[in-house]
Amino acid sequence: MARWRPLPAGLDPAVARFVVQLRKLKDDSGLSLSRLAAKTGYSASSWERYFVGRTVAPAAAVEALAALVGADPVRVEALREAAARALTQLQPDVEMCDDPPEPTVGPSRAWRFGRTALTAGAGALVGAAVTLLVLWPKAFDAKKQALVVTARTAYTCTYKQRDGLWYAGNSTTTTDFLEVDMWGPEVAELQCLLQHAGFSPGAVDGSFGPLTETAVIDAQKAHRLDIDGRVGPQTWAALRG
Repeated sequence: MARWRPLPAGLDPAVARFVVQLRKLKDDSGLSLSRLAAKTGYSASSWERYFVGRTVAPAAAVEALAALVGADPVRVEALREAAARALTQLQPDVEMCDDPPEPTVGPSRAWRFGRTALTAGAGALVGAAVTLLVLWPKAFDAKKQALVVTARTAYTCTYKQRDGLWYAGNSTTTTDFLEVDMWGPEVAELQCLLQHAGFSPGAVDGSFGPLTETAVIDAQKAHRLDIDGRVGPQTWAALRG
């Protein structure tokens, strides 16, 4: 089955656990981001931030998602609260969100500092400078780790027809659900089949991006399928046939 993109290196463990649970609920729902947005009242772009750990989802959004799949909201809320508590420390790449997202213009990153930083004197400033010098190498290492984690495997298309169906050598699935921001050999297989059918997905890199989504939509139009840019059994059947 296709995988989510790796979480950012250095993400607080409590935040990571919460995001992993959110992703599982999303997978269990079987909904695309657009349909999830329609059913919860939170925009697709907001859910994208929640699913990569950039923003801690508000309680109302978590409750709505849990309700869609019949999950225990108490357990999920406990994970959310633990993630929120983790943000009492400086976490420049993660935001807290207490209210439904509203359209904004310009940067959305919220930099939060502890209360004591607002009242500290010159001594605290010196201490902060020392801390920065100590943590700087670790931050640099985290960036290097992120580059390693997000590295992609090289994929090729080796087309073979078996029992009347086409295969490209990356995956034999006919049922896996794929959508934007997922990656893995199943996505590479999809890209090869799209290419084979005359719908260019861009590079065959195993990453479901905008070009791949456009190619999927074009294929769905050509085969008169439901047009949502998301791949399921019907789209697989059309591309393999």
